[in-house]
Amino acid sequence: MSQVQPLSGNWLGERTHLRRTLRRTDVTFYLVCTLVGLDTIGSAAAHGPQGLVWMVVLAVVFFLPYGLLITELGTAFPVEGGPYVWTKLAFGRLAAGVNQVLYWLSNPLWTGGTLAIIAVTTFEAFFLPLGLVGKHVAGLVFVWAGVLAVAASLRIGKWVPIAGAFARIALLGFFMVSVVLYALRNGVQPLSGTDFVPTWSGFVALVPVLIFNYVGFELPSTATEEMTDPQRTVPFAVLRAGFTAFVLYGGPILGILLVVPASRIEGLGGFIDAAKQVLTVYGGSVSPDGTVVLTGAGAVLGAVCAAGLIVGVLTSAVSWAIGAHRAQAVACADGAGPAYLGRLSPRHGTPVRVNVLSGLLASVVLVTALNLTGGDSEKYFTAGLALVISTTFISYLLTFPSLLVLRRRRPDAARPFRAPFAVLATVLTTGLVAFTVVVLIWPVELPAAFAGERASYTLSQVVPLLIVTGIGFLFHALGAPTRARDVTSTSA
Repeated sequence: MSQVQPLSGNWLGERTHLRRTLRRTDVTFYLVCTLVGLDTIGSAAAHGPQGLVWMVVLAVVFFLPYGLLITELGTAFPVEGGPYVWTKLAFGRLAAGVNQVLYWLSNPLWTGGTLAIIAVTTFEAFFLPLGLVGKHVAGLVFVWAGVLAVAASLRIGKWVPIAGAFARIALLGFFMVSVVLYALRNGVQPLSGTDFVPTWSGFVALVPVLIFNYVGFELPSTATEEMTDPQRTVPFAVLRAGFTAFVLYGGPILGILLVVPASRIEGLGGFIDAAKQVLTVYGGSVSPDGTVVLTGAGAVLGAVCAAGLIVGVLTSAVSWAIGAHRAQAVACADGAGPAYLGRLSPRHGTPVRVNVLSGLLASVVLVTALNLTGGDSEKYFTAGLALVISTTFISYLLTFPSLLVLRRRRPDAARPFRAPFAVLATVLTTGLVAFTVVVLIWPVELPAAFAGERASYTLSQVVPLLIVTGIGFLFHALGAPTRARDVTSTSA
C-alpha cells in the first residue's frame, strides 16, 4: 500500500469487513468481462468497415495509453476505492466525491437502460414477443438478478464476471465459426477498399462507441484491498485482458459486416440480426426481405446463443456494479456522501445499501424510459447509450489527469510501474474523452432515432447530467457529519 492512508472518516472501521479473495486469474477474467461489452458491437458495425480501421487507431492512441495510465495509478496507490482515491489525492474530497457519483450513477443508467433493452430485445428476437407490459416485467427481472449477484460476497460474486468472460469467449468464438460456415455456403457481402477509408464523419460517429468499448481498466482497483497481490496482479491483468478484448471485438464486428447488408445494420439489433442470419447454416432460411426463420438445430442453437447473450449483458452489469458500487461506498464512508451508504455488510463485505439503491434507480430508469418512448426500443437504446457514455466519461476528465498531478504532489510514492510518455498518455486519453462528451451532448448529425428532434435529444442528455451532478453536491453536503467527526482529515 502507498505510504499514506488516504481514506479516513468511517472507512477505517468498514474496511475490516474486507477479505482478500481475488487472485491474478480472477482479476484477468473479471477485466475481460468488463471490457468486452456485447451491447455496443452492433453500434460499431452500423458505421461500416471504417469502424474496424478506427478501432485499430483508437487501440493505439487511447486503449494502450489508458491501460498504462491506470496500471501506474493502480499499483502506486493500491487502496480500496481506486478512482475515488486517486482523484481525492489529486483534487480534493469535494471534486472526487462529485466525480464518483457520476461514475457510480452511470451504472444504474446503463443497467436499466441499454443492457436491459438488449436483453429484452434478444428475448423477443429468439423466443417470443413480450408487449409493453412484458418488457417491464422482463426488464425488472434482469435488473434485480444483477442486484442479487452483486450483493453476494466477492468470494462468490466474482464467479459471475468470470462466467461472463467464458460466455463471451464461447459465444463470440462460436459466432465467428458460424460466420465462416455461412460464408462458405452463401457468400458474403461485398466490401470494397473504399469502404475502409476512414472519414471525419465516421470518426465523430464512432469515437464514443469505440472508446466506450475500451474502458473499464480501473474497475479491479476499486477492490484493491480484496486482491492477494495488487501490485503484481493489476499489470498482469491489464495486459492480458486488453489484448483479449481487442481480439474479441474485432472478429464479431467484421463478421456482422460480412453477413448483414449495410442498410439493415442497426445499433441495437446489429449483433442479434447477424447471429440469427449465420445460424441458418444449421437450420433455417433468409427471405428476400431479410426476414430470418430458424428451424431444427438452428432454432435450438439460436436459443442457446440468445441465452448466452442475455447472460453476457447481465454479467457486464454485474462486473461494473461490483467496482462502481464499492468505490461509491468508500467515498460515502470517507465523508464524500451519506454515511448510511458507506456501510459494508459485515457478513458479505459488500456495499449492500449502495447496491439496493442502484437497483431501485435502474428500475426507475427502465420504467420511465419504456413509458416515455412507448416501447420504441431503438430510440430508448440510442438515448440511453449516449447518456451512459457521457456520464462515465465526464468522470474520467478528473481521473486521467490524476496521474500527472500525483507525480508532482506525491513523488515519493512507490511506483512499481511507471507509465512511459505519461504526459502524452494523459493528453490523449483526456482529450478523447472530452471530445466524446461534446459530440454526444451536441452531435453534428442527430441519431436516426431522433431525426428532426434536436431539442428532444439534447434534453435527454443534459437534464439527466445536471441531475446527476446535483446529486453529487447533495451527497457531499450529506457527508458533512462524517467529515466533522474526522479529526485526522485536513480539509474537504
